[in-house]
Amino acid sequence: MDLGPPPRYRTPGRAAGGNPDVRFDRLTREDADDGWTHDDDLPVLRTQVSEEVPRRVISRNTSPDISFDRSINPYRGCEHGCIYCFARPSHAYLGLSPGLDFETRLIARPDAPAVLEKELRTRGYVPRTIAIGTNTDPYQPIERDRKIMRGILQVLSDFNHPVAIVTKGALIARDIDILAPMAAKGLARVGISVTTLDPATSRAMEPRVPLPAVRLRAIRALTDAGIDVRVMVSPVVPALTDHELEAILAAGAEAGAVAASSIVLRLPREVAGLFRDWVAEAYPDRAARIMGRVRELHGGMDYDPAFGTRMTGQGEWARLLRQRFDLAARRLGLDRRLPALRCDLFAVPPRPGDQLSLL
Repeated sequence: MDLGPPPRYRTPGRAAGGNPDVRFDRLTREDADDGWTHDDDLPVLRTQVSEEVPRRVISRNTSPDISFDRSINPYRGCEHGCIYCFARPSHAYLGLSPGLDFETRLIARPDAPAVLEKELRTRGYVPRTIAIGTNTDPYQPIERDRKIMRGILQVLSDFNHPVAIVTKGALIARDIDILAPMAAKGLARVGISVTTLDPATSRAMEPRVPLPAVRLRAIRALTDAGIDVRVMVSPVVPALTDHELEAILAAGAEAGAVAASSIVLRLPREVAGLFRDWVAEAYPDRAARIMGRVRELHGGMDYDPAFGTRMTGQGEWARLLRQRFDLAARRLGLDRRLPALRCDLFAVPPRPGDQLSLL
C-alpha cells in the first residue's frame, strides 16, 4: 500500500533537521515514521531564551593554531543556525542537543558587562586581545534587543582594552560609535564572514544570517568609519561554495576590506551527522561529491581535529585551494598582515568616589 512520502522534518527557518542525542545522556531518542502522512506545514519553531549569571566571562584557550588566548561569549547557542557551525557540540555541555536546540534554545548572559569589568579590575590583570565571536555570534538576532555585546564593548572601550570581533551579523554597524574611536587608537578590528554570494545557498546553509549583500554593506559601513575589516571566506564548503572563493574576495575588497582569511569546512562531533543529513536533503545531486571532498580534506574522515591542519585541510585539493586564495588575495591587495592591536593603552578607569591620583 502506498503511504505517500515520508514525513518532512525540516523546520521552517531552521537548518538542523532535528535534535541528535546529547552525547552525555544515558538515554537515546529515535524518530520513527508511524505511517501517517503529513500534508500540513510544520509550525514555526520559536526561539527560547533563558539567562545565565556567569562567575567569569573571559575564557582562556591554549590551542597552538589559534592566534588569541582569551575570548568572550555573550550568548550560548546561536539563532543564526548555520548548519556547518563547529560550535554546535558545545551545547551538549548544557544538556541540550547540538541540533535544533542549538538554534532555538539560547542562553543570554546579561550580567556579562558587569562581570567583565570586575575581571578587568582584578589586581595583576595583564591585557591581551580579547576575541569575540569565535564560538557563537555576538551579533545574532537577539542582540538587537538584549544589547549585551554593546555593553561588553563599552566596558572594553572604557578600559582601552583591545578586541577582535568575528561576525556574520550586520548589526555590528550599530556599534560603530564605540568601535570607530577604539579602532582609531589601534584597539579594535573586525572580521566579517562571507560564505557565499548566492542568496539561495546562504539561506539554505545559514537560514537566519543576513544575506551576503547585507554583510558586504556592513563591511563598507565599518571601513568608511576607519575600522579595519578582514573578509573571511569561512567556511569553504567543497563542491558547493569553493568555486566562489575569488569572487567573494573581490566583493570583499570592493566593499573596503583590507585583509582576508579562509578556513575549510570542519565537522566536529555531532556536526558531521547534521551536515550529512542536511546536504543529502538540500543538494541530493551532489551530496556524495561534497562529502567525498570533505573526507579528502581531512585524511579520509569527516573531520580530523589535528592542530595545524584542522582549519586548512590536507592533501592536494587543500594545497590548490590555498594557492588560489594566496593568488587572489595578493592580486586584490588583501594579503597584508595587520599590525597587532595595542595593549599599552590599557588603564583601569576610576569609579565614582575613588581617590584620584595626584600624579
